Amino acid sequence: MDFQNKKITIMGLGLLGRGIGVVKYLVGKGAKVTVTDLKSAKELKSSVDELKKFLVKAKRQNLPALPTGQAGGEAGIKNKRIKIYPVRFILDRHRLEDFVNADMVFKAAGVPLDSIYIREAKCHDVPVVMDDALFGRETACKIIGITGTRGKTTTSTLIYELAKATGRAVHLAGNIKGTATLPLLDKVKKNDLAILELSSWQLQGWRDLKISPHIAVVTNIYRDHMNYYKNDIKKYIRDKAAIFENQTENDYLVLNKNCPYCREFAKKSRAKVIWFSADNVPKSWGVKILGKHNLENIAAAMAVGKLLGLDIAKIKGVVEDFHGIDGRLQFVKEVGGVKYYNDTTATMPEATIAALEALAGKRQKIKNKRIILIVGGADKNLDFKDLAPVIKKYAKAVVLLTGTATPKLQKQLLVTRYSLPVTLADNMPEAVKSASKLATRGDIVLLSPAAASFGMFKNEFDRGEQFLKEVKKLNYTV
Repeated sequence: MDFQNKKITIMGLGLLGRGIGVVKYLVGKGAKVTVTDLKSAKELKSSVDELKKFLVKAKRQNLPALPTGQAGGEAGIKNKRIKIYPVRFILDRHRLEDFVNADMVFKAAGVPLDSIYIREAKCHDVPVVMDDALFGRETACKIIGITGTRGKTTTSTLIYELAKATGRAVHLAGNIKGTATLPLLDKVKKNDLAILELSSWQLQGWRDLKISPHIAVVTNIYRDHMNYYKNDIKKYIRDKAAIFENQTENDYLVLNKNCPYCREFAKKSRAKVIWFSADNVPKSWGVKILGKHNLENIAAAMAVGKLLGLDIAKIKGVVEDFHGIDGRLQFVKEVGGVKYYNDTTATMPEATIAALEALAGKRQKIKNKRIILIVGGADKNLDFKDLAPVIKKYAKAVVLLTGTATPKLQKQLLVTRYSLPVTLADNMPEAVKSASKLATRGDIVLLSPAAASFGMFKNEFDRGEQFLKEVKKLNYTV
């Protein structure tokens, strides 16, 4: 696509780096970019500062401003001059004029379904696109897309490792922290593979462009993000379904055998359907990541590996070498016989249930009531009635992070008559301190919030980083 001199509005800069990558790419193509976000300049300082530094460097070079900051000669475009325009920031608000007077609008994930700004852009025939979907339409390479309520990142990363074992050039992007997908257009070749983790929000863009990946994977589907979808799970399922609804009979749809929604997807699919379950993973394999849910993730990746032509021996080797992803049942440190685990990406009750069951499972040989659970946070309009009994079964104590979801969890714990220590914490240092005091040799301190992070933290990654920081301060011996 030719972006030179085009007026482009970026709706949502964010703090995770994907928005930064899109802006850099478009500026490097000579676009006139307006960035608008409801967050303030203070809240977005790290992202804004990164772009300002980039623009100074790009202007000095007078060459296309590439995402990695290379000189133009290194990118093979040494003699091509593109004017570098300054980026205009409209922060702490949106303005209709930035949407109706644009040549194109890039919508970030999480923009409200009923956004008046997106509606007005479309009414004025302004194309509204999303980073990942536009890449999907424009690239010539095959795409493997992974979605699901849980397990997306673990499955995507393991598929990426398996794909590399084929010897092909492979690129991992999508819903990955710090990675914008659109800039891959300058790197990806026709015979490469792109592995894209896709959230329900990102899949809105795929449905709009009427495209789906060549291989689509659905890890599972649970009730989630009901604060965004206003308690209408049908809208959530509709967004998830975009991953396969434009596939053809030449494509593949990899589905979880134990997911009721996946069975409904199979009935509607035109692609070749391939099923997976945890039972597909041989018990003799030396799997390093914990929990039945991770066996499902491995099984999904195995199915894709077979589609890519890998034999079972090579798949086994990759799986056994895989140590998991930070923030997902991540072992942090053992202090005085107490093990600390970071599961900050558990933003829903089912994820915390899986973490508790994984750590209390037979493979760990941990007796019941040896887990001190740090849980709670912001509400996503989810129900905690199934989580509370599992907490009662496995947790010897609970530290509650304050937030709008926490009273709902407290109420459900009362229903179960949970009588062991329950402590409230207003910040992460307080939470880790309380948990460590409650722990004795042989115990586990588990951060698995079962709720969103906003309010107390910038995002779930900030929550996990704060946990790591506090745990690394611990040096006592029991």
